[in-house]
Amino acid sequence: MSDQGTGSWPYRRSRIDPTAPALGGDGDPIGYGELAARVDRLASTGIRHGDRVAYLGWNRPEAFELFFAVCRLGAVFVPVSPRLAFPELLDVLKDCAPAALFHDDDQRTTAEVASGGIALVCGPGGQHAMTEAGDTPPRRDVTLEDPAVILYTSGTTGMPKGAVLSHGSLLFNTVNQLAHVDVLSTDRALVIAPLFHATGLGQVGLPTLFKGGSLLVQRFSAGKALKTIEERRITAFTAVPTMLRMMSADPAFEKADLSALRYVVHGGSPADPRVVDAWRAKGVTLLQGYGMTEAAPGVTLATERTAAAEPRSAGVPHFFTDLSVRTARGGAGELWVRGPHLFTGYHGQPEATAEAMDDGWFRTGDAVRLENGQVYVVDRVKDMFISGGENVYPAEVEARLDALEGVRESVVVGVDDAEWGQVGAAFVVLEEGARLTGEQIRERLRGELAAFKVPRSVRFVPRLPRTPTGKIRRTDLVARLAREAPSDTSDT
Repeated sequence: MSDQGTGSWPYRRSRIDPTAPALGGDGDPIGYGELAARVDRLASTGIRHGDRVAYLGWNRPEAFELFFAVCRLGAVFVPVSPRLAFPELLDVLKDCAPAALFHDDDQRTTAEVASGGIALVCGPGGQHAMTEAGDTPPRRDVTLEDPAVILYTSGTTGMPKGAVLSHGSLLFNTVNQLAHVDVLSTDRALVIAPLFHATGLGQVGLPTLFKGGSLLVQRFSAGKALKTIEERRITAFTAVPTMLRMMSADPAFEKADLSALRYVVHGGSPADPRVVDAWRAKGVTLLQGYGMTEAAPGVTLATERTAAAEPRSAGVPHFFTDLSVRTARGGAGELWVRGPHLFTGYHGQPEATAEAMDDGWFRTGDAVRLENGQVYVVDRVKDMFISGGENVYPAEVEARLDALEGVRESVVVGVDDAEWGQVGAAFVVLEEGARLTGEQIRERLRGELAAFKVPRSVRFVPRLPRTPTGKIRRTDLVARLAREAPSDTSDT
């Protein structure tokens, strides 16, 4: 069929085409046909239905190949953050007990040291050498109820929790996104949000591929992202506010040609109004959303109209998402979420799952208010705070702090920070006779925790404020921080 004689309706080749570009990185993208062939070869291994397959690495196209191969086999994809400290990595691998561990080249040593008891360990360069079984993968029946992905989020008990997302969770999140945003078969989306978070997969990756568009997958760097957007005519990407701030602060931002960008989805924490203004001045539509790993991750998202009218709003609910605001006080209350995109539970933690769920509703722990059908995030009911788009749970940090020699007990709270949104402030009670400085404590934690979890400041106190029932009064500590002068030192 040619484009001759089609009148005002020009013919355009369907993207349901094996030669259409699907996936790429720094080089040229591969077509959908080649992607399918690579997935088939990678799926021809000894991996069985239900096996967990971990991937330790940064964003790269091969991670998507591995994801699709694992899902085709009815196994479970477990992306693991390279930002984790070694003890945290061991906790995750112990919890999910993977049958195979794939890794980036720069994670080779870490993977090999951490892989005790894992049958198959392989780097990206050796993926396709694992195809002794041939190029035809075994037929595996996979249902919407089967687990597809486990994404780890720090737990409030100090141990990691793996949120299990089923094939149905991913499908309905994708449909929600497509109903909310006009994702096109001609889109060229940039995947810079980490694939070990739900956003990288759920809010741009899978919806774009579902529509037949193409993905460029890169590890985030502000300057490189701007160059890619300009040179490859990127039409969409997702980011946390810290990424948007870093990109807008890059010297190349002012002259960067962003005219191909149709929209940017951002979330994780509210963006600085000055950053929002900088992007909008370049003609870019910013769509703020609200979500969580347990929702795969979308819950609400702004539309082009609502974003322009009320940029502070996190938007309106997705199509297959029910919201309920419980125990409202002063117009705000805890947000509960229900929908077919919700996770099926925390891996191996039925008690944590039961605590989070109530008759099909997920308790988010976040306080919101509803105005004119739009959601405004007011505060966090739980103690979690967000630093540079990363969730930080104080209990996890406190568990590492309390394990340090000389520390009796500790509390960590989030404080506002112009660069990262929030950072941790630790209050530490030392054992009698112990002599430690704040920097010594921070240095010890750097070997135990990811850098973004290490408290920015440490304050030594003789005791922690408590209620009559023995609970720590975190609000008293936050109030103390508010009274302190900016020049107060970390060893106070």
